[in-house]
Amino acid sequence: MKNIILTFFLVIIGQFVYSQSAQNQIPYAQILEKTGDYTSGNILSRMIDGLGFRYYWATEGLTQADLDYIPTSESRNTMETIEHLFGLSETLLNGARSMPNIQPADFSGMNFQEFREKTLLNIQESSNLLAAMDEAEIADLKIIFQRGATRTEYPFWNMINGPITDMIHHSGQVVLLRRMSGNPIDPKVNVFLEIRGN
Repeated sequence: MKNIILTFFLVIIGQFVYSQSAQNQIPYAQILEKTGDYTSGNILSRMIDGLGFRYYWATEGLTQADLDYIPTSESRNTMETIEHLFGLSETLLNGARSMPNIQPADFSGMNFQEFREKTLLNIQESSNLLAAMDEAEIADLKIIFQRGATRTEYPFWNMINGPITDMIHHSGQVVLLRRMSGNPIDPKVNVFLEIRGN
């Protein structure tokens, strides 16, 4: 009996340590101070970092009940909103690389934790890529959608009023939905200072 209890506690501790370790590798629990000038790349990067911070805390600690919550039959539930955010993060990263977005996209088989982690990593990589670019490099970026033989291109301007702003909007929806499902965002999160206070 003692061995069973000991094994049980070791499994629980192992899961906790794994969970903490995985959590520490996911970016945007806080935003580091930005250094350098107010260049085009740095401003875009900081805007994307702000999105990452908001998304991180909007999705931190969501339960299955939160993910299943749907306010009306015509709306998306929280999980469907998370999936949509991931798709937008793929568009953002592909835009920062001038790589095509292949449509229709298939995200089947991914669970919430995978969506969350990959979305945050996409946001981080997009931010890093844009921070390293000068104005001319950013001006050359294209948003490309590829559906079969049909290819459509847009200037990077559309990324600002499209996927970036859309992701901020939908992150706010997740905050609202989780409040409605009884699990509000951590009240210590300060989006102006971009920190979680004590």
